[in-house]
Parts: sequence; structure tokens; C-alpha cells
Amino acid sequence: MSQVLEVVCRPRGKRIRWFFVGLGAAGAGLATVHMAHGGRVLGMGPGIGLLLTLGGLASLYGVTARVSADSSGLQVRTLLGRRSVPWHDIADLRVRLKYAHTSRSHETRRVILVLRDGRKRLLPLPRSWSADDPDFEAQLTALRALHRRHGTPGPGHVLVVSEHTAGRGWAGSLVLCALLLAGSGLAAWFVPSAASDERAWRSAVPCATGTPANERSGSALPERGRGAGEDCLTTVRAVIARTEARQPKQRSWVYFTDRRPIERLEVSYEAAEAFEAGDKVELTVWRGQVREVAGAHYVWREHMTTSGEVATVAAGAALAAGYPGALLLLRLRGRRLPDDEVLPSVLPFAGALAGTALWLLPLCYLHPTTLLSSPATITWAAAGSLVTLGLFVWAWRVTRIRPPETAEETGGTEAAGGSGDQETEVFLAARFLEHTDYNPHHFGTHIVLGGGSPPAVTPHPGPGRFAAKRIPVERLTVGTVRRPRGGDGDTIPTSWHIAELDDAGRPVRLAAAPADLTRILRALSSVGATVTTAAPGS
Repeated sequence: MSQVLEVVCRPRGKRIRWFFVGLGAAGAGLATVHMAHGGRVLGMGPGIGLLLTLGGLASLYGVTARVSADSSGLQVRTLLGRRSVPWHDIADLRVRLKYAHTSRSHETRRVILVLRDGRKRLLPLPRSWSADDPDFEAQLTALRALHRRHGTPGPGHVLVVSEHTAGRGWAGSLVLCALLLAGSGLAAWFVPSAASDERAWRSAVPCATGTPANERSGSALPERGRGAGEDCLTTVRAVIARTEARQPKQRSWVYFTDRRPIERLEVSYEAAEAFEAGDKVELTVWRGQVREVAGAHYVWREHMTTSGEVATVAAGAALAAGYPGALLLLRLRGRRLPDDEVLPSVLPFAGALAGTALWLLPLCYLHPTTLLSSPATITWAAAGSLVTLGLFVWAWRVTRIRPPETAEETGGTEAAGGSGDQETEVFLAARFLEHTDYNPHHFGTHIVLGGGSPPAVTPHPGPGRFAAKRIPVERLTVGTVRRPRGGDGDTIPTSWHIAELDDAGRPVRLAAAPADLTRILRALSSVGATVTTAAPGS
């Protein structure tokens, strides 16, 4: 095989990119001409031109990117400048895998440049938009070959870093957690003020009879602080001129005759439907705002934000901050893992937060300022805290990182009922991650053991061996047992372990829950599979 002397990575689809660059230039010209002729800066024309310009700049950045490598090192050229990195300064070349939010089957892959000082840079090229991209694989292989020849890379496989692995970034989770906690604190700060307004509204009484005549006649809304007292209620008579009922997500309005006391008032859709032109209504004004409109057949009241609602928002934001906090916790627990090893799922902590919300949010809503004022609320809070503590202890135990057993430990001692000659059949959830003759097109979801028959792959959990494919254990060699990595895909649970097998010279991976995988490998070894003593992670 000829040695790799130089690698050049250029963007794909240059024609369509240059087309968008042209659109961006046209958009910039459109915006310039529109504003030069006295058009509004925030009008539709400049807005469209600005969008086209931004799209054109993004396309220009992509079409001018270029990554090349030779014996001297790696050269990166973008619209923002050039950068050269010698091979002796590069520690590793890794793959960043990112799944699309709309479909887990679509993924993008890019190359991460890891420097000797620990810094990481994301290369603009090569880039892949699918799981099966031979061009991306060829370019990555060529770059790693040059690195091995002219640099000092670490031994091992290609590390694939995804959103579920230990090498993922933590800055976004930290910022989100801090923002949610800040929002929770801000909402909690408004709880006493909301409670004070709520008490004032409930205790408000009609204003004294000395209210000025213009207020009683309804020529204008009374200002805050006028009348017999600042928090008194003023009644203003008015006649509805017309209504506008709009639904959904649109404002509904009630208009008043002669714009007295005001031109219009925003009401609910139901109120705009109930009121009719010519209806005589009474407006209740409190602190300069209309709080109630009462007619002969319908009464509309403006919703006042209560202290319970504000306290619930504060508690909800604090609980929401627990999710990125749990991500940070899992990242901290797995700080000693390789960057491509998959971390445990955060769902147990999300379940604990949801369980906490079931008792905390109702408590905050019903007793926002009196949490510790009665034995009932104290008992409620204490019992809920114990439940939350139990849930988080359970989540902590479930998400612990279990080290995998070596192949020697797995196959050296046969578990009770683990051999293939037991009388009853046992179906265990397990998957071969490669397409093989006994797992065509990845159809297998379970492995059946026992029943006097050899182990087999089935597409169902039993009973019976319908559509089962026998596993050729005589040609299998059991090697390393390890935890999932980023390159293993996103289709297996994060708590499973993976056994690396050799199928007559072809690498094959078998994934299952740790206890089930141990049982399967012992059954395979008992009926003829070879067991090696490779150490985990090798």
C-alpha cells in the first residue's frame, strides 16, 4: 500500500454554496438601495436583504474553508484567517458525533483536533452528514496515517465524542443551570410583593363619596392615589361601542363609546363574545387599572398574578435547574473515564426531579408565604423531603459506573443455569451491532439460551425459536468486555456493556446488560467459544 504524502479536504457542493453567496450579495444590494431611497431600516425590504446577506456570509465561510496536511503538519484556512499546526503539537485526532434533534438516524461528524496543551479545536473539514460516508472515512484515515508517520499519537482506536460521552462539553450545562437558578431567585424575590398586592386587592373597599365628579361620570380613569384612599375601588359607568373577539393567540378587545373612560380594553375571548354593542357596564378601577367589567349578563375580571403562582414559578425554575445540574454531576463522576466512553443516563435524576415536583409545586402554590406556619405544612414538607432524598439516593445508585468484567472473569466460571444445555429456554435482551449471517440486517433483539439447543439470535423475546439464527460459537473468540463508546451508536442503553468478539478474523460486538452479558458469554464459552485474557479497554 502506498504511503500517504498529502491530504487536501475541500467543501462539497460548491455550486449550491456559490449560489447562496450570490443571493447574499443580491440581498445586501437590495437593503442598500432600499435605505438609500429613504426606506425604513426596519422595513420588510431591508429585513429580507439582511437575512440573505447572513446566509451568503455563512455560505462564503463554508465554500472558502480548506484543510490540508503534509509532512510538516496541518494547515487550516477559513474566511477568518489561516492557521498551521505541526504534527508534534497534535496529541490526537478525534471524531465529534452529533445527532439531529428531529431524527436520531441523521448525524453529522466532524474532526476534533486535540493539542498537547489540552486545548481542542473543531476542524471545518472533513465533514459528514450521514453515518455511511466513505469519503469522510478515507480522509480521516489519511489524516491519522500522516499523524502516525510524522507525529506521536497515543495508541488506541479513534475516539468518537458525542453528547452522551464523558468528553462532551460542560459549559452549556453550567450556564443553563446558573440562568435557571438566577430566574428562580428573581421570582422568589417577587413573592412578598405579589402577596402584598393580593391582600390589598382582597381588602379593598369602595372609595369615599368625596371622589371628584369627573371620576364618577367616567370622563377618565382615576389616577392611583386619588379618592378616599390609594387602594380603594372606583366604579366608572361606560357603554360598549363594539367588540373584537379573536382566537387563538390574538388579543380580544372591548371598545367604549366616546372613548370614555378609555378607548378600549383588552379582555378574554369569552368576554368579547359575551359583551355586545350598546351594553351598559360598570368598570371597577383599582390603582389606576380596570380590574372588572360588569354587565347585565356577564362579568369579566382581570387575572391577578397571585403569590402562589409566583412561588410555583420560582420552584419550577429551581427544579428545572436540577436537570443541567445532574448532567454536570454525571460529568464529574465520569471525569476519569476516556472521552469516548458513554456516561450513564440522566433520566433517573430527571425522574427524581419530577417526583419532587409532585409535592413541592402544590405546596408552594397553596402556601407560598406560610410554608412553616402550621403542623400540616411542616409535615407535608418533611414527608416530601424524605421522598426526594430517597429518589435521589436511588438515582445515585442507578447511575453508578460499573467496571466491566474481563473476558477471563466472564468465561472462567460457569454460572448456575448459564450453560447452553439447560432444560428451560431463557431469552435475554442482547444485540449484535454488526451485520452477520446470524444477525442479518441487525434483526436480532434477543439471544436464547438453553432448551437443549445451541445459543441463537431471535427477533423476539420468546417463547419459541421462531426465526432464530444459530450462533456459530465454534468460530467465535471472546475478547475484551468494556463499557459503551461514542462510536457504538445511539441505539443501545447507556447501562449496557459490550463484548468484543472475533468471528473468524472479523470483529463483532455484542451488547447486553452487564448480568445478561456475563451469562451469555459463559454460555458461549461452555459450548465451544474461545476465551482470551485481554484486559478491558485494550
